[in-house]
Amino acid sequence: MKVFKLDSVIFKKDIKAEVIKALVGGKIFIYPTDTVYGIGCNVNYKESIQRIYEIKKRSPSKPFSIIVPSLEWIEENCKVSKNGMRFIASLLPGPYTLILKVKNYEALKAVSREGKIGIRMPKNIFTDLIRSLNILFITTSANVSGEKPASSVKKIPQDVKGRVDYIIDGGRLRGIPSRVFDLTRGLKIVRY
Repeated sequence: MKVFKLDSVIFKKDIKAEVIKALVGGKIFIYPTDTVYGIGCNVNYKESIQRIYEIKKRSPSKPFSIIVPSLEWIEENCKVSKNGMRFIASLLPGPYTLILKVKNYEALKAVSREGKIGIRMPKNIFTDLIRSLNILFITTSANVSGEKPASSVKKIPQDVKGRVDYIIDGGRLRGIPSRVFDLTRGLKIVRY
């Protein structure tokens, strides 16, 4: 496991290049978001996704949300009305998880259930880097399922930290999980 401070990833070219290669290549990361620390990987690496389920002790029947690259991606891949897109654009990037219907279930099967997907666009410099790579990236809190999410790297359980490839330390975060809105049938607040 390698640990980098967030400013090193952003400002040191050699470290940034290594991190980009690892992000694209399916390595598992603990990273800062605009809410709590997340754990994730490129969605194209099923073995890494399976490892995250094991690390979190989470049932594979519970899908992970994904960081998406843009509002355009949402419009192209999810079933959303024009009014729905205006609402989404008013929230994102930001501390929200949105549950949406997907247009092509088969293409997103690894991260969707019953034709629905959880999407995030956190407002954070590291997740901006992920989004700039134009990849879909698993995002879930860096904890064991059912336990309190971590607002700092120190608060992440050692058995979680010890099983990832990279940790990006962005300091103390706000510590409040994302608000969750289900937009599959109107607007339903799942977690506020």
